[in-house]
Amino acid sequence: MSSIPHHSERKTMFIVGNGPIKDNLSEDVDRADCVVRFNEPKSSKGMSGVKTNILFVCNSGKPMQRRLTDPNYFGSPIVQGATEVIFAYHPQIIAEYFRQPHLLSRLKGRRGDWTLQAIDAFGAAGKSVLILPPRFYKDGCAALGIPETARREVFPSTGYFGLTYILQHYDPAEWKIVLCGFSWEGWRRHSWGDERKWVMDRVEQNILNVIV
Repeated sequence: MSSIPHHSERKTMFIVGNGPIKDNLSEDVDRADCVVRFNEPKSSKGMSGVKTNILFVCNSGKPMQRRLTDPNYFGSPIVQGATEVIFAYHPQIIAEYFRQPHLLSRLKGRRGDWTLQAIDAFGAAGKSVLILPPRFYKDGCAALGIPETARREVFPSTGYFGLTYILQHYDPAEWKIVLCGFSWEGWRRHSWGDERKWVMDRVEQNILNVIV
């Protein structure tokens, strides 16, 4: 994609990660035309406002299981404010690539795929859900350079797929897209270095802006 010139008429979108934020951006975030978040606030809680238009959710593994048992999550301003809830991982992808709990964990109630239960829970909170298709996941892995042979060991993050989705649906010529709370650290099986490079390449092209 060619370099995007600055337009003062562009609308503003904040994409809020769950990493730490140095300065309180709550006023700027809540004033933005569109705010994108992931899963739930962590280190960015209290520093990035509460406005939420699009919420991307990891519908797999222990984190989703924990949210399903936490009534405060579905009643939170982040979930309640979301006009779109998007699951990053299609059940077909979870079955094909993700590690499944062993027998003892399954007996304790662990699952790799919480999609149906999560749809019910978000539905009870008044939200409809979009699930990204399997092709989206595979194309995203290819864009990061993750070969098919490594896709049961390395898994792009929900944040990465959210960014990919946004750039496919929101034209940077019309939107100033600002990232905050992205530290590219966390679960060791995410491809943090590749994801950071992917973002910085788009910063150099004036497609994305990052607050560090």
